[in-house]
Amino acid sequence: MAGKIIINVTPEETRVALLEPNNQLLELFIERKKDASLVGNVYKGKIIKILPGMQSAFVDIGLEKAAFLHAADVYSSFDNSIFGEEIDDTIPITPPIEEMLQEGQEIFVQVSKDLIGSKGARVTSYITLPGRYLVLMPGVEHIGISRRIVDEGERARLLEIITRLKPHSYGFIVRTASEGCTEDEIKKDIDFLILLWKNIQNKMNNGTTSRLIYSDLDLSLRSVRDLLGLEVDQLIIDSEEEFEGITDFIKNYFPKLINNVHLYDGHEPIFDAYGIELEIPKALGRRVWLKSGGYIVIDQTEALTSIDVNTGKYVGKASLEDTVLKTNLEAVKEIAYQIRLRNLGGIIIVDFIDMEKEENKEKLFNVFQEAVSKDRAKCTVLQVSEFGLIEMTRKRVRESLGRVLAQTCSYCEGKGFIKSPTTVCYEIFRELRKIGSTKRNGKILLTAHPLIADLIYEEEREGLEKIEKDNNLKIIVKADKNFHQEYYDLVIM
Repeated sequence: MAGKIIINVTPEETRVALLEPNNQLLELFIERKKDASLVGNVYKGKIIKILPGMQSAFVDIGLEKAAFLHAADVYSSFDNSIFGEEIDDTIPITPPIEEMLQEGQEIFVQVSKDLIGSKGARVTSYITLPGRYLVLMPGVEHIGISRRIVDEGERARLLEIITRLKPHSYGFIVRTASEGCTEDEIKKDIDFLILLWKNIQNKMNNGTTSRLIYSDLDLSLRSVRDLLGLEVDQLIIDSEEEFEGITDFIKNYFPKLINNVHLYDGHEPIFDAYGIELEIPKALGRRVWLKSGGYIVIDQTEALTSIDVNTGKYVGKASLEDTVLKTNLEAVKEIAYQIRLRNLGGIIIVDFIDMEKEENKEKLFNVFQEAVSKDRAKCTVLQVSEFGLIEMTRKRVRESLGRVLAQTCSYCEGKGFIKSPTTVCYEIFRELRKIGSTKRNGKILLTAHPLIADLIYEEEREGLEKIEKDNNLKIIVKADKNFHQEYYDLVIM
């Protein structure tokens, strides 16, 4: 059985859910109309600053923030993990960026990573155009084949076809979806991509700098192009207008998939009907419970994501080592699932429960590596360290699900905690003593959150009375439910 793509379209946003055959939510993509992804877009830009010390440059492409271009992304280099397809290749050594670029120079670039947090978009001057079966690389005599195509006979067949059909000065990456497709389908993809590139070239030669030349497909059509196929056999969408656009797109480029697309006509909202709406809040939670009673804790910071594994309620039935191993192995599947669902990228450190036996550590590493190998994003995993940690990186192209759906808490400002009522109470007492040392024989109105006011009136009443007595003050305590728990106000009357 294959999975499903469920698409919910509203005037504000498009949400695409990728479901496993058992209808479990595997990935969730969200594109808001006012904040659409820029990945894949091609711009005519201008170099505004070169930073030799960072081997990078800033490029004005007409956005609010300048784009970031690294030396490794200039001209002759390209990422060997592109549009979810990993290929075997080596990255050539590039000369210093100051020898390749100069300020004021016009340059054509393509966005490889969206704006993330405070960082501008990352761009590359090596333009690649994805099709259904291939990715076109203009100006490069190169053919790469996705590592996910493991059958050597099929790899040889596809290589022979591409080599024979490929025009001069064009390179191609053979995508996973091409496995089993016919020569005619590959030829149509080649013709389409070359025609698209020629149209882009015509636009490049006209107009001013710092402008958009080519925009990639929207989220719905990208889902058809990149997901619908071998492992996904159904696409169900709740918008009649978008349904017609998708069917027209499929008729023109992938006609054999036309019967895989369906218009949802149920009365219940589509994400409710497939149980997706209930799963989304779970993807924002910090703690995830395992079936055994153990749990994992996920903390996303600016620099990295840490994942901690705990036995929790699980005590096991055999030795401690067996209990720990079972918990760790159970956590592996959930961690790989959560990383993909939440779209966590960059450096990820997993703190497994310590194990004594080296063979158990090796088993854990092998199971973990196999679990993340199913991820469409490129993952690199290191061996279990002496401290029981597994360090990995996952290619980050867009913001994580948590950063899209949530914002920093205005109460704790991202710390994840706020001061306890006792701490705030004692801060207030220090302020009162400070006031009392300079102004005696007066009244003070203290306004605070109800939790703080109740604590002062009850458990800490003795401390308040002592301050009043020592400084000959009259302190009136007033509770205000609109106050932040950490905030209070002292007014001398």
